[in-house]
Amino acid sequence: MTIAQKNSPTSHYKISFTLFISAIALAIWLLLRVVLWLDVGVSQMSFGQALKAFAVGFWFDLNALCYLVVPFLLGSLLLPNSWRTKHWVAKARWILAFMMTFGLIFGVASEYIFWQEFTTRFNFIAVDYLIYTKEVIGNIRESYPVPLIVLGIALIAVAILFSLSRLITFNKTLKPVKQKIKLLITIVALPVVSFQLANVDQMEFSKNAYANELSGNGLFSFAAAARRNELDYDKFYKTIPASLALSTLQSVGSNRQSTSATLQVKNNSKVMLGPFTRNPKNVVLISVESLSAEYLGTYGNKQNITPYLDKLAGESLVFDQFFATGTRTVRGLDALSIATPPIPGQAIVHRPNSDHLAGIGELLRQQNYETFFIYGGYGVFDSMNTYFASNDYKVIDRTDFDAKTIQSENIWGVDDESLFNNSIAIFDENVKSNKPFFAHIMTTSNHRPYTFPEGKIDLPQGSREGAVKYTDYAIGKFIENSKNKQWFKDTLFVIVADHCASVAGKSKLPVDKYHIPLFLYAPDMLPASHYNRVASQIDIVPTLLDVLGKKGAEHFYGQSLFTAQANKLPARAFVSNYQALGYYSDDTLIVLSPKQKVEAYKIDPLSFEATPTSMNEKLLNEAIAYYQTASRDYKTGALKLHQLN
Repeated sequence: MTIAQKNSPTSHYKISFTLFISAIALAIWLLLRVVLWLDVGVSQMSFGQALKAFAVGFWFDLNALCYLVVPFLLGSLLLPNSWRTKHWVAKARWILAFMMTFGLIFGVASEYIFWQEFTTRFNFIAVDYLIYTKEVIGNIRESYPVPLIVLGIALIAVAILFSLSRLITFNKTLKPVKQKIKLLITIVALPVVSFQLANVDQMEFSKNAYANELSGNGLFSFAAAARRNELDYDKFYKTIPASLALSTLQSVGSNRQSTSATLQVKNNSKVMLGPFTRNPKNVVLISVESLSAEYLGTYGNKQNITPYLDKLAGESLVFDQFFATGTRTVRGLDALSIATPPIPGQAIVHRPNSDHLAGIGELLRQQNYETFFIYGGYGVFDSMNTYFASNDYKVIDRTDFDAKTIQSENIWGVDDESLFNNSIAIFDENVKSNKPFFAHIMTTSNHRPYTFPEGKIDLPQGSREGAVKYTDYAIGKFIENSKNKQWFKDTLFVIVADHCASVAGKSKLPVDKYHIPLFLYAPDMLPASHYNRVASQIDIVPTLLDVLGKKGAEHFYGQSLFTAQANKLPARAFVSNYQALGYYSDDTLIVLSPKQKVEAYKIDPLSFEATPTSMNEKLLNEAIAYYQTASRDYKTGALKLHQLN
């Protein structure tokens, strides 16, 4: 395409449509950067820092353009020459020019509003807003005169196009083969080169956070946040010195960096085993989709929709105050595999560099265990297959099941009975190797559309209650079918939810909406009883390693619960919703939020009602120490197994 040309005796220079859009984008982004600089205060950074921020910002603007112009270049490539002189094509181009100009201005206006709230360029918070569109749009409509803003942006876009219309030319011809090849190479090369050369980490060029954020480009950083799914703790949350964080963690028995204290405790095998009479050989961990504690009669439900689990409670170690770390399956998978607090942003399962982490799969695999992740759905969803396979699990999902073994299925997965029947077949086959096994089974039936095989229970399909009762029935069948297997008497069954069915509540982090069941069932080695201390999903992994008598419990933030109980360590749980990070201990909930915001609530131990209260500095430091250290450990690679001793 023509970049610039002398067009007529009037000495006006014409530029191509793509170049016009590029120039408008660069000008708008530069203007936004100037406005943000003035907004934050010129005195907040040195001249050198400001100059570097604008230089790095121009670099990001150019790289954002590498993606932005591709659709226009592609359209030019595909547009037939015979259409280029058509009147309707010219009109369509002007409409497209208006829409693009409007979109660019609307984007920078949105980013300015976002900056007023968070003093950052678009990041994972902006990505997260796409999930909660109802709340976000409602908030914007109540906070700003949206119709007037939209009208103003439209008028500005029209004014820009009208004033510059004489400078724009639409190419009406295209050289057949040679120019098309060049254009095609450009279309492919621009995003590829940008992807290789530009990285959002390049924003971190100074110790001045304002300068770093000023250097960003909203579109570029938004795309990076969507891809990386992260929300940097150090940028957005209250921090404490690393030395204080370490000493605080040591004071509550979390000794990841220094394992000597844990090793001393581990010499007392009776403490590690707790109520177990001997070490189990195998573990079957069942994470049940959306099984809130409130559904079980054991926890007070009167609907009788979990008759088997309520019966099993009388034969199990039941945890009375056990809490999920998050609101989605992937957050539960984090906790149940690598036992880390829920760092802000997306779950680690979704993130890059989530391979070969110090998790129970890797640790047991190194100690001659077969490790399985068995899922009733498609494991490509939420990157589950990739995550577990790269962390030393043998991954088996619905695509590996013989069609003859499946009774029914829906979009989310096969029915739980079929999942459990296939699991038993896997365990039976594993017996031939004479190797102990650890299996994590993830169910799907308790998920909308709540369908399951007919004739199994006395409730209709299509309701949550029916799905819960069917899942209960399937678990019961699984346990009963396992009892005649040679591996049964040496196996510990762990039944836990991945998260609750709903997190709606009056407060930001309603503690009752994170309350989930946890049963440990091993009738040949574990007497029935109750564990009444507050505990968290991240405590399961270290507890299992100690109960199995295997190495590695000291590598986790979670507590080995029987050791913690014997040593009277502080009981606590972690709850989160991507942005708000909760630390629940001593009937108090500490909430950490972006913009270094901290809140404290008194939690009624029976109703879980939350009441604002004064800040407890000790608990605040504990909350910060856990989340800050865990976030930094992921970022620096310290969660990798090879970096642990």
